[in-house]
Amino acid sequence: MKRFISYILLVVGLFAFTSSGKLTTIFIIGDSTAADKQNPQTNPERGWGMVLQGYFDRHVRISNHAVNGRSSKSFIDEGRWQRVLEELKPGDYVIIQFGHNDEKNDSLRHTVPGGSFDDNLRRFVRETRLRKATPILMNAVVRRNFFQASDGSAEDEALRNTKYEDEQVNSDTLIDTHGAYLLSPRRVAEELGVTFIDANRITHDLEQGLGIEGSRLLHMWYRPGEVASIPNGRHDNTHYNVVGASMVACLLADAIAEKVKALRRHVRHYDFEVSSSGRGNFLTVEEALKAVPSGQKTTILLLDDTPVPASLPAGKRVRFLRWSSGKKMGII
Repeated sequence: MKRFISYILLVVGLFAFTSSGKLTTIFIIGDSTAADKQNPQTNPERGWGMVLQGYFDRHVRISNHAVNGRSSKSFIDEGRWQRVLEELKPGDYVIIQFGHNDEKNDSLRHTVPGGSFDDNLRRFVRETRLRKATPILMNAVVRRNFFQASDGSAEDEALRNTKYEDEQVNSDTLIDTHGAYLLSPRRVAEELGVTFIDANRITHDLEQGLGIEGSRLLHMWYRPGEVASIPNGRHDNTHYNVVGASMVACLLADAIAEKVKALRRHVRHYDFEVSSSGRGNFLTVEEALKAVPSGQKTTILLLDDTPVPASLPAGKRVRFLRWSSGKKMGII
C-alpha cells in the first residue's frame, strides 16, 4: 500500500511544478547546419538548432527557421525573413548564422563578404531591433576538412548523395574553407554593437580536439549498411548527426549563456533529452534508459508527450522532467 501511495504521489508530481512568467522565443535563421530535418525516426541527420531546445528551461522556446541550402540572400528573397519578422515580439532573440551557402557561386545565393553579405546581416540586425527584439550574430560552423587542396566549393546539399569512401587527408589540422565569410558577422557585430558568438572557433576546437577519426563521429559519416536509410553509406563533412548536433548545441548554449546575461539563467544541462520528433539525443525513453549507468542519478528531459514507463529497470536511478510549450515542467 505504501508503495502504491508513493507511486501516486510521483505521478501527481508531474503537474506539481508550475511557474508563471513570460515565455521568451529564440528564433534561429540560417542554413542546413542548424536546420530541422525530416524523417528523424529513420534519418540520423540533425541541425544544431533542431536540438537546441533541450539546453534551455521552460521559459525559453526555440523557433528554428533555418533551412537547408539557404544563404542570407535567398532567405530574404524567398520571404522567409518576413515570416520571422511577423512572429517577433519585444523581448525575443534572433540568432543569425549564414556563410556556408553565401559562398556558393550561383546567382540565387551568392553574396560578397564586405559587401552584400554584410548588408544582409545589417538588415537582419536593424529589423530585429525595430521590433524591440535582440539579434545575436554567429559566424558559420566549421566544415570538417583535413585536406590542403580543398577549395571549399563543394555543394553542401550534394554531400547527402555521396557514398562512403576513404577520405583524402594530408593535414593533421583543420583547413579553413570559409575565408572572409567568417569575418563579416564579427565586423557587423562590432559596427552595430551586437552580441557576437564565434561559432567557427567553438566548432573548430571541438573537431580539432577529436582529431581526424574522432571528428567523423560528429558528422554524417556512415559505412554501407550501417544505417538502413543510407544503404550505400555517406561521406559528409558538413552535416551533423545526432551526436554532433547535440554537442554543438550544448557548446553554443554555453556561449549564449556567457554572452547574454538575460538568457544565462535559462540555460540547462540534462543527462539525456528524449524527443520522438528528433529534438533530443534519443527518440524514445526506452533508448535513453538503456544508456543510463546503473546506480547513477540521471535526469531525462522529455521534450514531447512521451509516456513515462510505469517502472524502471533494476538499478536505474532516474528523474524525468517534462518540457511543455514553456508552461509546465513535470517532475516524476
